[in-house]
Amino acid sequence: MVSIMLADGHQICDDPTRVDVDRVHDWLSTDAYWALGRPREVVARSIANSLVFGVYRGGDGGQVGFARVVTDQATFGWLCDVYIDRSVRGRGLGRRLVAAARDELARRGVRRLLLGTLDAHGVYAALGFAPLAEPGRWMELTAPPTADPALGG
Repeated sequence: MVSIMLADGHQICDDPTRVDVDRVHDWLSTDAYWALGRPREVVARSIANSLVFGVYRGGDGGQVGFARVVTDQATFGWLCDVYIDRSVRGRGLGRRLVAAARDELARRGVRRLLLGTLDAHGVYAALGFAPLAEPGRWMELTAPPTADPALGG
C-alpha cells in the first residue's frame, strides 16, 4: 500500500476505502471538462475497477485530490481522472499525486503509462511524460461497436 506523508501535512494514499466517492463524483461531473455530467454510478464503478490514489488533508483527513489508473498492473496503465480541489491548487499536490502513481506503477513493473490532457502538458512533461513517439500506431474506439451477427454477437 502506498502512503506518503508530505511536508505540508497532506497524505497521498492508494487505499480505495478512503476515497470519498460522492466528493470525487461532484468534482468530475461538475468541474472536470472530460467528465461533465458523468453519473455517480459510473464514477463508483470506475473507482472500484481501477487503482486509485487520493490526496488527504492533515488533521481532518478530508480528500482534496484524486487520480486513478486503469491497469493490468504488469505492463500497461492509463492515468486518468486526475483532479485537485480548487481550494488547494497551485501547491504542487497534483504533481506529487501523479509522481506517486507513476512511481508505484513503475515499482510494479508497468513500463507504459499513458494519459490524455487538454491543458496540463507542462505538469506531466515535468514528470517524464512526452507526446506519443509513434501516434500513427495508436487507434481509438470512442463508442461501442454494433454487434456483428456473424461473430455471434
